Amino acid sequence: MIPIILSGGSGTRLWPLSRTQYPKQFLPLNSDLTMLQETVKRLKKVDTVNVICNEEHRFLAAEQMRQISQACSVFLEPVGRNTAPAIALAALDAVAKGKGAEPLLVLAADHVIENENAFRDAVALAEPLAIAGKFVTFGIVPTQPETGYGYIKRGSYSQAGGFQVEGFVEKPDMKTAVQYVESGEYYWNSGMFMFRADRYLEELGQFRPDILSACQAAMKTTVADFDFIRVDADAFKACPDESIDYAVMEPLSAVDGGDSVAVVPLDAGWSDVGSWSALWDIKPKDEQNNVLSGDVIAHDTRGSLVMSDDRLITTLGIDDLIIVDTKDALLVAHKDKIQNVKAIVAEIKDGGRSEHFQHREVYRPWGKYDSIDTGERYQVKRITVKPGAKLSVQMHHHRAEHWIVVSGTAKVTVDDVERYVTENQSVYIPITAVHALENPGKVNLELIEVQSGAYLGEDDIVRFEDRYGRVKV
Repeated sequence: MIPIILSGGSGTRLWPLSRTQYPKQFLPLNSDLTMLQETVKRLKKVDTVNVICNEEHRFLAAEQMRQISQACSVFLEPVGRNTAPAIALAALDAVAKGKGAEPLLVLAADHVIENENAFRDAVALAEPLAIAGKFVTFGIVPTQPETGYGYIKRGSYSQAGGFQVEGFVEKPDMKTAVQYVESGEYYWNSGMFMFRADRYLEELGQFRPDILSACQAAMKTTVADFDFIRVDADAFKACPDESIDYAVMEPLSAVDGGDSVAVVPLDAGWSDVGSWSALWDIKPKDEQNNVLSGDVIAHDTRGSLVMSDDRLITTLGIDDLIIVDTKDALLVAHKDKIQNVKAIVAEIKDGGRSEHFQHREVYRPWGKYDSIDTGERYQVKRITVKPGAKLSVQMHHHRAEHWIVVSGTAKVTVDDVERYVTENQSVYIPITAVHALENPGKVNLELIEVQSGAYLGEDDIVRFEDRYGRVKV
């Protein structure tokens, strides 16, 4: 089978840890591995995986696959168009490679599954159904009534390890959700699927030919770049925004009485980690029913989640709170109100701030930087450059820079003059000087950068050369 991992979400409900430029699938929320890495690891050994993600997240996805030594192809979406078009890209690629009859295993990159053996057993049950041409969805055995999930109603007869699907239903009210769970005939819709690539394209063409034609146009002029596959941006932007549920699964289950659609029950400790309270639910707790992470001292504290990213947090006399502290933002909320965090994110965005968009510490393909201090006409960053990595050859119109090497060796080019700068040495980069920074060594290069000038924005970068494809030709 061909694993397809959808990694395009923004994860605003887990702000401030999750940001637009660093959403929850790239965070280690449930273990030392990120959620994307956990998704791949639970498949056991696979030759390669296809990750579909936003253009802005391409280096995060590739680096996290490199960290776990997983071969991958990363399909880059110029814009988000929901799951139906994303899966179509992978299906078209499989058919073009002569693998149209192979099942696609479609997974979300940001789910937690505690019982991986049960997950793999469900996948094994689904595979022969998919090979036979069925569209298989994985239905989560509900543990309680939930109004935040769509449901799948199973039919009256089984299909070799699964059940016929009688229908998909929208998110219910609580009274209806209780009835669903008590009946034993309904499952939560997990958003995980298995079907053959050629069958998906066949049914997509039947129900949504506009989506199929737009994706076919986008795949006509793909460009391979490292592990990345870029599709035609204009063609993909013209594609309608639609989920696989509405585009294929629901209409297909309606036209033939559900004979073409099967649901395989999955009882494996699943969670989509859709809120901080959901993360509290799945994490191990102390004797006071708290989830504590980082540098935390909690006295007379019960039923709370407290996470420190950097500094000491102390609590005294609190119950049922969510406290999440990052380097540039602090969230304090009651668990009963945590679903409304999206309103906070919207206010931050509408106010022209940046805390919804990225962290103080920002990852780049060559390493990362941390904005330590910012004031009028100056900014101080701590920069880490990976061994063998090189920043783009660039120039700034409005700022000068001083670089002080803390550890490692820097190869610095300023207006075609090269020099090596080692620990406790510094170099000055004047305004408009064409310059480049490279780590020629075997260990990380750490340096302090002091910027000064009238404008210090990241968009004051004119790139002339870049090994990571960030120069527009």
